[in-house]
Amino acid sequence: MADDYKMDEGRKSALVKAGFAAGIGSAAIVAALLYASRSRTKKPKQAKGVPPATD
Repeated sequence: MADDYKMDEGRKSALVKAGFAAGIGSAAIVAALLYASRSRTKKPKQAKGVPPATD
C-alpha cells in the first residue's frame, strides 16, 4: 500500500512539472507572436491617384 502511495505521489509531481512546462512554453509562444506582430514595419498608406515618390 505504501508503494502505491509513493508511485501516485511521483506521478502527480511529474504531471505538475509537465503542466508547468507546457504553460511556460505556451506563454513563450504567445509572447513571440505578439513581438513579431509589433516589430513588423507598417507601410504608410498612399492616397489613390498619387504617383510613387522618385529620387
